Amino acid sequence: MIPESRRLELSPRHPAFVQDPYGAYATIHRRGGLLWWAEYGHWCAFDHRTVSALLRDRRFGREVLHVATREQLGWEEVPAHLKPFYDVDGSTMLEREPPVHTRLRGLVNRAFVSRQIERLRPEIEALAHRLIDAVEAGRRMELIEQFATPIPVAVIAGLLGVPVAEAPRLLDWSHRMVAMYRFGRTRADEDAAVAATAEFVRFLRDLLAERRAVPGEDLISTLLAARDGSDRLSEDELVGTCILLLNAGHEATVHAIGNGMLSWLRSERDPAACFADPARTEATVEEMLRHDTPLHLFTRYALEPLMLPDGAGGEARFAVGDRIGLVLGAANRDPAVFAEPDRFDPDRERRPHASFGGGIHFCIGAPLARLEMQVALPILVRRLPGLRLAEEPRFADSFHFRGLERLELEWGS
Repeated sequence: MIPESRRLELSPRHPAFVQDPYGAYATIHRRGGLLWWAEYGHWCAFDHRTVSALLRDRRFGREVLHVATREQLGWEEVPAHLKPFYDVDGSTMLEREPPVHTRLRGLVNRAFVSRQIERLRPEIEALAHRLIDAVEAGRRMELIEQFATPIPVAVIAGLLGVPVAEAPRLLDWSHRMVAMYRFGRTRADEDAAVAATAEFVRFLRDLLAERRAVPGEDLISTLLAARDGSDRLSEDELVGTCILLLNAGHEATVHAIGNGMLSWLRSERDPAACFADPARTEATVEEMLRHDTPLHLFTRYALEPLMLPDGAGGEARFAVGDRIGLVLGAANRDPAVFAEPDRFDPDRERRPHASFGGGIHFCIGAPLARLEMQVALPILVRRLPGLRLAEEPRFADSFHFRGLERLELEWGS
């Protein structure tokens, strides 16, 4: 029985919460770090200390069926209509634990180390300038579609070796698949995600066949070569890895750019100060990521029976297979760690935010996302002086992701 004092009843789809979850998080912080979120049906951690610790706690994992069977957990089989989606989703490193996770991440990680990512700087710079060239004279742009989306899509597609001309299809597949993680998804959402998965898989199997015949200097060719060596990747693992990298490689970055620019614009900070040099730009980007992260909830399973302090003098009990939610967006606004957490302030004392997770599942694309923002945003604000909101923006009803539907901007006198 969960005490009433530890229960949180809050719909992630309530219109006020969708537009601004941070008021609710501020109230939650006063109640202690761990609450039972009734709408989700499991415990969630909201404070920075607990979230940071649990991201690294090996008693929790992204999968649990390696330590218990569905029968032991009392779980039903995956519904037949969803199996094609979960077969692909479950093959990715994000959903696996060691030793499988270690092998998959090790093969991919070599392409995402900072020295490899830094080579993409000229490409990102050129793309940012081309996108601004296309809108500069009109003195108005919709940032999400015309700037925030094309950059990460083109970069991750190029890194993997997927033709950039396929971007519209990649975006369509990605949006339909990501809808599976939204709170309150419908059967229509599920059917659309499964159809997108099937289309994406067919596309990638054809592309893998092409790269086997004629390898290139891209990540897909690298992964194919590794598959033939001592670190074998199955065909399903190859497909799942490519889908994960293509989807994750742009979805979060698109909204990190959109959310970050909105935070910055509303703060009315001087662009000359915020983007004066690489160090100031880095500080501004990190504050953007802290202030309004695109990923708010990351869930894990208990791998053994355990108890956690709830932050209010009690304990939360977990059996094997019980879920816990780590609310990254709330951790980033914890007043115990960040003074005046709702204030956008690149000059604040630098403390680690939770936007990229932590532990073995720390976001593998973090160096790339940071580089894209650090390169593209100074170009944007420098070339479009007087940048400001043209309309009041709205956030999409898509928790646990947080992103704008549109961000209409204008500039000039």
